[in-house]
Amino acid sequence: MNAQTETNSRELTYSEAIREAMDIALGNDERVILMGEDIGVYGGAFGVTGDLVEKYGTDRVMDTPISELGGAGVAVGAALTGLRPIFEFQFSDFATLGMEQIVNQAAKLRFMLGGAVSVPVVMRFPAGSGTGAAAQHSQSLEAWTAHVPGLKVVQPSTPEDAKGLLLAALEDPDPVMIYEHKLLYKMKGPVPAGHYTTPIGKAAIRREGRDVSIVATAIMVHKALEAAETLAREGIDAEVIDLRTIRPIDRDTVLASVRKTGRLICVYEGVKTLGVGAEVSAMVAESDAFDFLDAPIVRLGGAECPIPYNPQLEKAVVPQVPDILDAARGLTKGRI
Repeated sequence: MNAQTETNSRELTYSEAIREAMDIALGNDERVILMGEDIGVYGGAFGVTGDLVEKYGTDRVMDTPISELGGAGVAVGAALTGLRPIFEFQFSDFATLGMEQIVNQAAKLRFMLGGAVSVPVVMRFPAGSGTGAAAQHSQSLEAWTAHVPGLKVVQPSTPEDAKGLLLAALEDPDPVMIYEHKLLYKMKGPVPAGHYTTPIGKAAIRREGRDVSIVATAIMVHKALEAAETLAREGIDAEVIDLRTIRPIDRDTVLASVRKTGRLICVYEGVKTLGVGAEVSAMVAESDAFDFLDAPIVRLGGAECPIPYNPQLEKAVVPQVPDILDAARGLTKGRI
């Protein structure tokens, strides 16, 4: 069932929606297990798993040792045996210690064994800045995993999609990486009851417009929507596209929007160089949509530095609403 057709909606936080998805999956399919550091009695570093260990026991909600490489390896091995593991990295930054299992094992085994096996593992990554957690706990590394063939990579921006994309990931035969922005965990929104899926590989048009296309990911979707409201009062009609999935990217939706508006801004929190916006820009440049552009493509990404601890500096190194406003004004008024 598609989320848009479900009428029985309630208001849940982003983290509650994720927990509900895991609860549904655990209840419906005995192959589903949860793994990660402190996800049991403690309920997860951000409280997402909550009391699921009390409901399903330690055989299915398992605390792992402080070894991301080991935990990720067990999750990949469990998937190969037919289980449907959901592995949580306590912070997405810690996945750097598990990249061997993600990149060399999960992503490649189906290919190397001629399709004889699949690796249906789901990995969750609490990501992004804004919590004052400094350089080693605040990164946006989704472009790392999106670079790897064999992995699917999603970034839900709403509670509804946080639930729907997780349930869709559990039905996928290939490894799915889910990046959850930490500042979104407390955000509330309508979430359909029961089981539904949000399609992997399909973007959402959050706001239709005619003057400029703003393609955004994760929390940047909300900053783009806030900017779009201000722009509308100035007579600039911005279209906001939530990619939702960055591997595979919804090429058709992005290109159709650019053909309509003739202008493109890519907004993402990861470092600007070689980030998600670079791929979207190249995709447009290599298509017929390039001929519809009336101005250069603008990328708004993270600064070329680690995330600072200082709150003001932390905000300064990732795109904010004023940056989006300046870019949109510049594009539509011919200053860029």
